[in-house]
Amino acid sequence: MAAASVPPRSGAALRAVLRGRLFRVAAVLLLVVAGAGGWWASSARSAAGPRGEVAFATGVQRGVYDRYGGLLKEYLGSHLPGVKVRLDNSEGSVDNLERLVAGRDDFAIATADAVASFQSPGKPGLRAIARLYDDYMQLVVPADSPVHKVSDLRGLRVGVGQPKSGVNLVTRRLLEAAGLNPDRDVRSAMLGVGQAADELRAKQLDAFFWSGGLPTAALSDLSEQTPIRIVPMGDLSDPLHQLSGDRVDAYRAATIPADAYPSVRPERTAVPTVAVPNLLVTRADVDPGLVEALTRVVIDSRDDIGRKVHAAQLVDLRTAVYTDPLPLHEGARRYYLSVKP
Repeated sequence: MAAASVPPRSGAALRAVLRGRLFRVAAVLLLVVAGAGGWWASSARSAAGPRGEVAFATGVQRGVYDRYGGLLKEYLGSHLPGVKVRLDNSEGSVDNLERLVAGRDDFAIATADAVASFQSPGKPGLRAIARLYDDYMQLVVPADSPVHKVSDLRGLRVGVGQPKSGVNLVTRRLLEAAGLNPDRDVRSAMLGVGQAADELRAKQLDAFFWSGGLPTAALSDLSEQTPIRIVPMGDLSDPLHQLSGDRVDAYRAATIPADAYPSVRPERTAVPTVAVPNLLVTRADVDPGLVEALTRVVIDSRDDIGRKVHAAQLVDLRTAVYTDPLPLHEGARRYYLSVKP
């Protein structure tokens, strides 16, 4: 029996079939090329590293935040050359957090107690990159001052830090813990550490509080120019915890080592005080790739920066992840997981 014949297709039908086959082949080729192109572009970005401009809020001039930020910027310049860093001086921790939430800065340093106390609709958007080093509370007076404890400050003119500083926040609590009303029992001067040191040297100030890493350059310079003492505050650790309520974990009893300020009187004397951790902070919406790269630089720069800012030597991979009361940023979390033993 003869095989049935297949009716010939018209020219239009053949062209339609060919167009369909060509479309499917082209679609497959586009997917392959797109995949390869995406891989190449991703590799190029990875090789080049993050790029762009970021703003970093530090603190008052001549303070440890200021010095640390400047050195970190230099280190970033050589290790993340595609990232341009702008440093912004500020009043301190509270100011820095406000600047982050407002979008004026992308990164900042702030004390854990300031973060815990910060009230803003944008607070849930804050994230931590690393726990850095601890700030030590330091009450500075002339060497011949009659002030030997915080309660002796009654009626005196006292530097209490700038209004939006972490210094001012903890100073008010320390005064309260010592039984003083910060608004009535002392004559408060809202000064940064540099200006406070200048006014104490000029005998225009009886005492000033400072919260910073050890040593702070402004205090080292002051101690070499005029005789000063640092007043012990270790006895206020428990009362401070009671006043702090849910912020009890922000403070700890600490000791300023005898060699922190060699020229401070009396020489070679350790001073009991209170300390609070510093956190490197950003927002949740900052690019994870940038944050991961920055976290790596912060940890890797410890020894180099620590040669000039002693407090930076305390930045440690094992403790950097303890950033309570803030969760880690996704980019920072990626970094810590990548180096986890």
